[in-house]
Amino acid sequence: MLTQKSLDFLQDLTRNNNRDWFHDHKLRYEQDLKKPFQAFVGSVIDRIQEVDDSLILLPRQAIFRINRDTRFSKDKSPYKTHVAAIICPGGTKNKVYPGFYMHLEPSKLMLGGGAYFLEAEPLYRVRQFISLHPERFRALIQAPDFVQRYGRLQGEQNKRLQPEFSGVAKTQPLLFNKQFYYMAELSSEVALDSDALSTVFSYYQTAKGLNDFLAEAITMG
Repeated sequence: MLTQKSLDFLQDLTRNNNRDWFHDHKLRYEQDLKKPFQAFVGSVIDRIQEVDDSLILLPRQAIFRINRDTRFSKDKSPYKTHVAAIICPGGTKNKVYPGFYMHLEPSKLMLGGGAYFLEAEPLYRVRQFISLHPERFRALIQAPDFVQRYGRLQGEQNKRLQPEFSGVAKTQPLLFNKQFYYMAELSSEVALDSDALSTVFSYYQTAKGLNDFLAEAITMG
């Protein structure tokens, strides 16, 4: 589905990030990148739905727009030089629910997920859930396959915690996190392989337990 032409378009867009160039190459964008990426995301969704029939999502709901929001940025480049999708209930419209993230640019394919945008209430719930289930949480983030593929759980941290979490935080400092996400970086060539779908799905499976844990935490109450 994705081919070298997909990467070539992204590379050329990186060099020519302006509206005139994009307009002149709109057909190429549609044929070489947009439709192939949409097809690939659709195949990933189909594969995930085989193990999670609660997921109801169309590819177009999962894929982020290639247009950049430049209103509050010094960089006024009109287009992103990557394509990306988030697979979770609600897709790009749901910033709270843990999802599986795919990101393709000319030189790399990034796969990851977790809970990235957590406001006060869902963040409190995640911390509370970790405090109630510290061993379960530790087993998920220290699982050999997770560590091999994703390394560690990442995220910005608060300097202070609510007093009720201070005891558990002594042995689980990740409670200070205000984000709980993981990310792997692969060569972009992986996306072009004949077994790309199987590779991406295997990364999804590796982190599914952690995503389920975070989802359970956020939706409890």
